[in-house]
Amino acid sequence: MTAVTPTLNEAPSAPLEGELLFNHIRDIVRDKLAPLTVKIDQGHYPADVLRALGEAGAFRQHLASQNGRDTHDLQTALKVMDIVSQECMSTGFMMWAQDVVSWYIEMSDNAFLKKHVLPLLASGEALGGTALSNPMKYMAGIEELLLSAEEIDDGFIVNGTLPWVSNLGPGHWFGSIFKVKGKNARDVMALVNTDWEGLTMKQLVKFTGMEGTGTYSLHLKDVFVPKIHVLGDPILPYLKKMKAGFVLLQTGMATGLIEGCIKLCEDVEPKLGHVNCYLDDRPDELREELEDAREAIAGLCDDVFNPEPEFMRSVLEARLLGSELSLRAANSAMQHTGANGYLIDAPAQRKLREAYFVAIVTPAIKHLRKELDAMATA
Repeated sequence: MTAVTPTLNEAPSAPLEGELLFNHIRDIVRDKLAPLTVKIDQGHYPADVLRALGEAGAFRQHLASQNGRDTHDLQTALKVMDIVSQECMSTGFMMWAQDVVSWYIEMSDNAFLKKHVLPLLASGEALGGTALSNPMKYMAGIEELLLSAEEIDDGFIVNGTLPWVSNLGPGHWFGSIFKVKGKNARDVMALVNTDWEGLTMKQLVKFTGMEGTGTYSLHLKDVFVPKIHVLGDPILPYLKKMKAGFVLLQTGMATGLIEGCIKLCEDVEPKLGHVNCYLDDRPDELREELEDAREAIAGLCDDVFNPEPEFMRSVLEARLLGSELSLRAANSAMQHTGANGYLIDAPAQRKLREAYFVAIVTPAIKHLRKELDAMATA
């Protein structure tokens, strides 16, 4: 009897693991994502692709409660994000957002959300974003917290505006941190739905890249957030448990982008190698650095709950390395491909814009260096 490999039209009878999973993700990238990549770059939100990835198991690998292995397998989560980001880092970024909103619940003590919302996010049936850009900058002393709340018996009345939150749409979920005013003043984190009364989403600007990522400005006016949706209160122990995974999971989109850039350089070697040999950051050099980075990241994944400050420092350094190497790899891809990389729909110029996103999305290079400097002087 021969084994039957699940196809895109057949739901696998058991969760896929290892190379079976990775090959299934590659099939989705080839058949569903690649035909849409340019359209996504121009503003198309690929909900169907995200749901297909979720059905394949892409969003449950790092969730011990959902993957059937009772382990937080960040390495596999990063590998599938890497595969997708090689083709389209906008989609890889949305995978990170989906992974992280699930991570919020997984790291909480909220049994209600774990039972009723987490399985939907893990399967891709429900989608969501992170919304922690402003709070992360707030925690690092970069800006003030933008959401505030009044506490009532069974919840909080939240007001404020968040400028840019990604992987959102009708009925999507996101994590929210708000400052509770009054006698029991404190910061609280909760899970919020975009359909709740008083919450409106607006697309106010057009970006040079990452247009198809479902990025909105969120306006909250007297939004009731029930206490049954609280993720962290008190918030600091919760954030300490959750932060390393939050940051480390971003490295998958960076490594995938870098891999994609290296492949663009390699693709033109037969035609342009005789002159490209005079360029810096040649594909073999970049690949050696990428594999070293992947190895270092894998080691961090195995110890994601390490409480030592030095571990968090290593996580931030890995994330910083992803930004810096992304910029070098994308610059190299542009130079290696030459004028063809400068065409309006060329992968090289798209990857250059994506690389700058890796460098500026929270935590940005300057944010990471600020936190690392604070650690060094503490």
